[in-house]
Amino acid sequence: MIKPAFEDVAYQPPAYALRVLEVLEQSGYEAWIVGGWVRDALCGAPCHDVDITTSALWEDCARVLRAAGITVHETGTAHGTVTAVLEGQAVEVTTYRVEGTYSDHRHPDEVHFVRDVREDLARRDFTINAMAYHPEHGLLDPYDGRRDLAAGIIRAVGDPRRRFAEDGLRVLRAVRFACRMGFSIEEETHVALKECAHGLEDIAQERIGQEICGILETGRIGWALHHEPDVICSAIPELTDMLGFDQRSTWHAYDVMEHTIHVCNAVEVFTAGVASLHLRWAALLHDIGKPATLSIDENGFGHFYGHPLLGSIMGKRIMGRMGLPTSLTDRACALVRYHDNPVRPTTRSMRRMLALLEEAAPGHALSLAHEMIILKRADAVSKQPKCAWYAVELDKMDTIIWEERRQGAVVRVSDLAIGGRDVIAELGIGPGPMVGMVLSQLLQAVVDGEVANTREALLTELWRSAQEHE
Repeated sequence: MIKPAFEDVAYQPPAYALRVLEVLEQSGYEAWIVGGWVRDALCGAPCHDVDITTSALWEDCARVLRAAGITVHETGTAHGTVTAVLEGQAVEVTTYRVEGTYSDHRHPDEVHFVRDVREDLARRDFTINAMAYHPEHGLLDPYDGRRDLAAGIIRAVGDPRRRFAEDGLRVLRAVRFACRMGFSIEEETHVALKECAHGLEDIAQERIGQEICGILETGRIGWALHHEPDVICSAIPELTDMLGFDQRSTWHAYDVMEHTIHVCNAVEVFTAGVASLHLRWAALLHDIGKPATLSIDENGFGHFYGHPLLGSIMGKRIMGRMGLPTSLTDRACALVRYHDNPVRPTTRSMRRMLALLEEAAPGHALSLAHEMIILKRADAVSKQPKCAWYAVELDKMDTIIWEERRQGAVVRVSDLAIGGRDVIAELGIGPGPMVGMVLSQLLQAVVDGEVANTREALLTELWRSAQEHE
């Protein structure tokens, strides 16, 4: 059995990966662990996904693994990849290869299998991903990936322009890795990112959406907007108009993009870095409708009437084309739609906000209300210093929402203490749209604090309303 020799890291290769290496080597082939596991192990971070590269052609690889009793799935044979499954874990095993041209700027038109693992490493994107590890032979690091890990640098392998021209999505991957690991981007690689960002035009929107979500999940989208705006704006072109856009307002200290960066950063502070993905999307998009709604008053001050509504429409279009889940889109855009809605620290105002959020994202009103307070607080502290007082008002609002939650907040018709059968019985009408209209009116009365949500009070209101209309 192969014994791990990676003694200077906290994590060793799992036994199932070592078994794959052992079978391949006992059959006369070379094999190395590559990619993310090596990178993360050197950083002292756990990683359960293990990839192996080997001198064996995929057919030979499948044959010897199956002969050893290992389940093999032929998952990517055109590129020399099979997936071995043992102990309930999947291990991708790929033949050493080099790649030809990338006419679609995403996938190689052809691959050529080679005999030297160093040639395989040369095709990879970044130095921190171009290392190979063998439990007995140690670390193979021809591009100084370990040095870049220690220095906190994302650097392309070889010519960065060539790397990004091969696969346009790599510009976003570079930013995602930098955000995830808290690294900076090496200068030549950074320049190439700016020059090659337009290559995202050739990438499927779904893949762009996945990468943007990955960046947002790191909590460092503010860093990405500040340091790599060309890349992020190429991924989401609608953000471009926000760059340098003067708000012409005494309430704002920053242009729209700078303000957005501050809001994104503040959301992370106010949530201790565990903001939901839809809140992070909302922070990114909350003012995206401003450039198109600017109007200047007689005093030369800027106003953005209707920008939250337009922003929510734009957000749904952006997230929709990226193929993101409707549940994610609805919640993010509900926050965008109502982030600037006037609210006061009163029960009535909070109930109205809950009702609006429930209508926009059914079933999520209470959680969204707390996140709305966070977004509003981040928005307030990212304006002029004189706006910071509003955070105190927002604390009062959050307390009211918690109390509503404790008492059983009424945000939908189904929360009422009576239902459709009661309306039919009391009014003597048949089932139909009228029943829903009556219940909606009762819901509004409860939200406005005019009627208590008890069976007796609602039936009394129902009877009183019926008498008025006779």
